[in-house]
Amino acid sequence: MLRGDRETGRWGRRVRNDATKGWLLGALALVAWFTVASAAPKVELLVSAAISLKEPLQEIGALFEQRYPEVKVVFNWGASGVLQQQIEHGAPVDVYVSAALKQMDELEAKGLLFTDTRRTLAANMVVLITPAAPGFHLASFKDLTKSEIRLIAIGNPRTVPAGEYAQRVLMSLGLWGSLQPKLIFTENVRQALAYVVRGEVEAALVYATDAQSADRAVQVVAAAPEGSHPTVLYPIAVVKTSKQSPEARAFIDLALSEAGQQVLRAHGFLSPPKVSAR
Repeated sequence: MLRGDRETGRWGRRVRNDATKGWLLGALALVAWFTVASAAPKVELLVSAAISLKEPLQEIGALFEQRYPEVKVVFNWGASGVLQQQIEHGAPVDVYVSAALKQMDELEAKGLLFTDTRRTLAANMVVLITPAAPGFHLASFKDLTKSEIRLIAIGNPRTVPAGEYAQRVLMSLGLWGSLQPKLIFTENVRQALAYVVRGEVEAALVYATDAQSADRAVQVVAAAPEGSHPTVLYPIAVVKTSKQSPEARAFIDLALSEAGQQVLRAHGFLSPPKVSAR
């Protein structure tokens, strides 16, 4: 009887030990599954966007990754014209955001976009800025002709929408010709801003949001007169060669949602007009 009890005890312990081992093996398998799942490569969504949108789109990208943890948003910043050329030459872009309609129109004409995804993301303004440091005395665009104003930075009008807008503003004011010797063309609008921040030029024409992003390192002299240039609009669309079309469409939806628009407004961008991005 005692022997039977001892045998039963050993059998009971063996059953418990086997159950414990099974539980541990199951737990280890579950941990291994989570490790493999978390280590799985994420889907990369490449967004090529005008550099003036850098800060708000980075925030929107972070929001998107929170909602879609399986996706990693990668940004390619630059002048809209340069980004357009990259897409035309086969760059693996999923979402394109331009700072003007021209570049988006040309890509659409070449059949490189999903036209049903094209929307207007935001709007902006062109402003004249100088360094915030004492010694720079400008009150208007016409003061750019003063002899103490030696260098003025604007984006290259051929590839930088901000530069094209600046050219249109100066032409409308009758200043384009007389200011030619003072103009420095930059690769993008943020380079023009940087020149002013560092005090390397006396003035620049940039977007209002760029001036805001400089955190008091520059001062706004004046906004471009109404009608002196086309409205600054930012169209957004999915590139037709995208291999992540569902994710690209979801990114645009988020950017256009109230959450996305709140981020843009916080950085000084204007709400898009209730019209097509064409």
